[in-house]
Amino acid sequence: MDVNKIGDFVWEVKADESMGMNVPVHIYANSDIMKLMQRDRTLSQAVNASTLPSIAKQMLVMPDGHEGYGFPVGGVAAFDADNGIISPGICGFDINCGIRLIKTNMTDKDIRPKLTQLLDTLFKNVPSGVGSRIQLGFTKGDLEEVAMRGAAFAIEKGYGFSSDIERIEEGGCIGGAEPDSVSDFAKKRGLNELGTLGAGNHFLEVQKVSRILDPKLAKAFGLEQDQAVVMVHSGSRGYGHQVCSDYLEKLSEYQRVHNIKLVDPELCYAPVGSKEADGYLGAMRSAVNFAFTNRQIMTNSIRKSFEQVFMKSADSMGMEIVYDLAHNIVKLERHEVDGRNMNLYVHRKGATRAFGPGRQEVPKMYRSYGQPVLIPGSMGSASYVLAGREEAMKETFGSSCHGSGRVMSRHQAIREIPASRTFSDLKEKGIEIRVRNRKLVSEEAEWAYKNVDDVVASVSGALISNIVARLVPLGVAKG
Repeated sequence: MDVNKIGDFVWEVKADESMGMNVPVHIYANSDIMKLMQRDRTLSQAVNASTLPSIAKQMLVMPDGHEGYGFPVGGVAAFDADNGIISPGICGFDINCGIRLIKTNMTDKDIRPKLTQLLDTLFKNVPSGVGSRIQLGFTKGDLEEVAMRGAAFAIEKGYGFSSDIERIEEGGCIGGAEPDSVSDFAKKRGLNELGTLGAGNHFLEVQKVSRILDPKLAKAFGLEQDQAVVMVHSGSRGYGHQVCSDYLEKLSEYQRVHNIKLVDPELCYAPVGSKEADGYLGAMRSAVNFAFTNRQIMTNSIRKSFEQVFMKSADSMGMEIVYDLAHNIVKLERHEVDGRNMNLYVHRKGATRAFGPGRQEVPKMYRSYGQPVLIPGSMGSASYVLAGREEAMKETFGSSCHGSGRVMSRHQAIREIPASRTFSDLKEKGIEIRVRNRKLVSEEAEWAYKNVDDVVASVSGALISNIVARLVPLGVAKG
């Protein structure tokens, strides 16, 4: 396929009718990242997605894009809400996998003397690893409440501050959830997973603000030089994974029954308004609220851990949420397309909403500045806080990247990156680590991912996000 550079950080695959493309593909990347994307099926998967019916404007790939299940991770596709489609594979398995950033009024110098104790306490209080579970006494009835009410349910149960809600995307609860559309098996998997981190690329990091790049925005977000913060990356655990699995099976059957031929069966879909699409949306939204609740309960465990170590209240340590947002989700949003305002089902898979100033969906405290965008790096590298720009509303349906993006598969990383190399590198950088599975250290090594500085520079150069602050890890806990 021909890939043409149309801007300093923007590339295009023109819509080609002979390939069945309905819209062009736009890729946001510098030259080095573009070369990395061309090593796997990232661009061919994006072209495949551009053939789907009622796809609006353009198929998008963020600079952290890499090959995924049918659809590239780092991809964004929007469909007409009146006659479009809904696709579980384009949302992904870990529904509402997302990031939460919690600030403190302490500096890294305050943290360092007790870092070892703090990481030990966090590792104990926030269960992690494959199949990690915790007994908090939740019932099946509580799980229905979680699906319908999200983070507010956890806060009412004592897991957080009432002010937390206004600092979470969707106020911690997306409307339209239908727990009856969630299978009993998904509910069984999720019952004792609320408040747990999971494994894979999920993590809990104690970080410091190493550099302020936009003082005005940093002040608005409550961030200062050398400030200690905590970043959590997790999602809907087995509950959301099962929702995706269940509906991929149902929608694959829909394709068969209706004789719909796809360039890739992993892009299976159902039309908006169909029983199958409505069922998925109700179940997906239930999983979204499960994930918001999961991160809320972990936030409570993080605050309790700080209280145990520093012998102060979380409130006196200024442990407010900066923001919490999703990067695997389908959302009904209003955007301008070719001069016309349209309601669209925006599918973001490994991509973050990055709404610009003035949008009503952005919390009042941030509305005049643009939505906070949280970009985690790979283990041992930097993370970033960005802010959405108006240009993103016009170019990317208000979307940005979600991380650094893999350049090696997990199996390749295990083969080529000894765990000892990562342990040695972290030690040299003064970063403490707690991990339950040594193999994970190779899977999630810094060298298995793109350079997050290049990724963030690409979205900044493309004018879809402002860089606010750079964060570096002091200690990391993984499954």
